[in-house]
Amino acid sequence: MNIKENLNHIKSILPEHVTLVAVSKTKPVSDLMEAYNAGQRIFGENKIQEMAEKHEEMPKDIEWHMIGHVQRNKVKYMAEFVSLIHGVDNFKLLKEINKQAKKHNRTIDCLLQIKIASEDSKFGMSFDEASEIIQSKAFSELQHIKVTGVMGMATFTDDMNQVEKEFTVLKTYFDKLKICHTERSQNTEFRITSMGMSGDYELAIDCGSNMIRVGSSIFGERNYNN
Repeated sequence: MNIKENLNHIKSILPEHVTLVAVSKTKPVSDLMEAYNAGQRIFGENKIQEMAEKHEEMPKDIEWHMIGHVQRNKVKYMAEFVSLIHGVDNFKLLKEINKQAKKHNRTIDCLLQIKIASEDSKFGMSFDEASEIIQSKAFSELQHIKVTGVMGMATFTDDMNQVEKEFTVLKTYFDKLKICHTERSQNTEFRITSMGMSGDYELAIDCGSNMIRVGSSIFGERNYNN
């Protein structure tokens, strides 16, 4: 399995406006370095501790994305270096990210995770909750975070019609929130729709995604036993 070839293949079919996040969770630094040496600079992890350790070891021009569920008490471990947090699913977490970012005198970009899947196991807020947050006074007072878009995870199913419906819903939510966010804050940086993974990223792009999170198609299947 050749990481460089896999990466080059995916990049060759990606439209220019789509950002590729290489999902490197559970993978050794040697694998990540193969991808790095093939030109990849954006990596996504779903455990803060693992991401922090890899950040220590690896080149400093890497953009680290936290794509997993975030516990508030662990935000402090990534606040110094994380580039984008995909899984922000409540206002208390936004407040904590703001607080920790302030300590490092930086602004952290965040995506609001919207629940689009039918499964109970997926995290995320409703569209109404996201809309309420964006329009609240408390949100406007957070100076050290920037909400730059939305993230969603489709139902884990072979029914691509269902997946397509869920992706379409997320894109519709993005469009509505963008109008509301831009009107309130003059923030023109609300631009990311993060959806689509190894099995469905082409469909996600067709439905309006401009950021995909791809792991196994680059690094091969994950081994969760080590």
